Amino acid sequence: MAKAAKAPAAKTVTVEQYASPQRKPADQRATLVGLGLNRIRKQSTLIDTPSVRGMIAKVAHLVRVVG
Repeated sequence: MAKAAKAPAAKTVTVEQYASPQRKPADQRATLVGLGLNRIRKQSTLIDTPSVRGMIAKVAHLVRVVG
């Protein structure tokens, strides 16, 4: 009987909010909430997918990639 192959561990990306979404469009605020961020210096670790990368790019002026 063949051994089941283990799925590779999903790559992750950690983002940190460093700027306030005040006076920004509502869709950018919603994107921060979608990333799990809601206040300055909060960090969120997410699975590195193209959709998450797109969300980070949309609010790149408000967040930084930590790791």
